[in-house]
Amino acid sequence: MSSITQLSTRITAVIAAFVFSASVAAAQGPAYKKDIPAKLAKTVKISEDSAAKVAQAKLPAGKIEAVELENEHGKLQYSYDIKLDGKSGIEEVNINAMDGSVIGVEHESAATVKKEAAAEKAEVKKP
Repeated sequence: MSSITQLSTRITAVIAAFVFSASVAAAQGPAYKKDIPAKLAKTVKISEDSAAKVAQAKLPAGKIEAVELENEHGKLQYSYDIKLDGKSGIEEVNINAMDGSVIGVEHESAATVKKEAAAEKAEVKKP
């Protein structure tokens, strides 16, 4: 095989790998917002990826928009905001970060979501 043919084959392989990687990334969709404090992440027994699969299985038609790892009422949990097409507000799915069980699913209205976002924004601005 000539060096030009070998080079052409390598370039073709690199392009094919790039296209494949881009296709896989597009199929997975854009990443969602993650608020995972390192201090809390060190203590969990269930990874965020595993918890996301459980949350997504609970609402397979929805799209995860955000996750937060938090200590809520003495329990370490992942709180997923999942948007369902055609429904206002979001569904909040809480997953136990120690055993992967579903703690609960709660609908938050658009007004509640807006109010929480404003409160978080105000909290960030505090010195």
